[in-house]
Amino acid sequence: MNEQEEARFSQQIAFLLEMDKMKNIYRQTRVLHEDRAENDAEHAWHLAMLALVLHEYANEPVDLQKVLATVLIHDVVEIDAGDTYAYDAAGNATKAEREQKAADRLYGLLPPEQGAYLRKLWDEFEAQSTPEARFANALDRVQPLLLNYTKHGESWKTHGTRKEQVMQRMQPVYDGSQTLGAFASEIIRRAAEEGLLKE
Repeated sequence: MNEQEEARFSQQIAFLLEMDKMKNIYRQTRVLHEDRAENDAEHAWHLAMLALVLHEYANEPVDLQKVLATVLIHDVVEIDAGDTYAYDAAGNATKAEREQKAADRLYGLLPPEQGAYLRKLWDEFEAQSTPEARFANALDRVQPLLLNYTKHGESWKTHGTRKEQVMQRMQPVYDGSQTLGAFASEIIRRAAEEGLLKE
């Protein structure tokens, strides 16, 4: 490698080492087979699995590679900004500002064209501006719903989450996948019926 190539490689390795911090960002969602919270790395991996298996249900044709890249990087900003619980009004009031600042730093660790590409994917995800971003966003909402329901509403009960909050949170799922939107609605109906969500 020449000097320029070595510098590029060093930037990439530094970014990848920084990504290891995702393993230490814990979410409100509980893992199914242990008594602990899911971390961001596990969440991103699980979304990639959902994308791989369920992409045929996207409303529009999607580039699977782009969806996979999006779900893998969509929560990178939480290394600096922290995880904001979906139903935390105060936390969500400052979320965008904290995450924009984090995106500047974290994607800025990479060589410019790679950082710009990943930042573009993240911006698209946040804006839900492409078919891939809308489908990735649908997966990001359905995955914790599925885990929460399967774990007997553990985190919903802890936070006193109401049915209408979850219904509102799941509404954008329909923009990415009508099939997943209907699936989410059915889970919410069952969860309320079973007393896992407050009416």
